[in-house]
Amino acid sequence: MKFEEALERIEEIVKRLESGDLELDESIKLFEEGMRLVKECERMLDEAEKKVEILIKEENGYRTEPFE
Repeated sequence: MKFEEALERIEEIVKRLESGDLELDESIKLFEEGMRLVKECERMLDEAEKKVEILIKEENGYRTEPFE
C-alpha cells in the first residue's frame, strides 16, 4: 500500500469512528486497523527521510549528506 492510500484509509476510518454508528466490536477492529496504518505511515516517512539527501558540490565532484 502506498503512503497516500494508507493516509486516505486512515481518514475513512476516522470518519467512521466519529460517526458513532458502529458497534463496539467493529469500532475496535477499525481502530486497530487505523493504528497499524499509522505505524506503517510512520515507517514509510522514516524511510523516505533517510533517502532524502543534499548534494554538495565539492572541488572533485559531488558528495552526499543526510538531510536534516
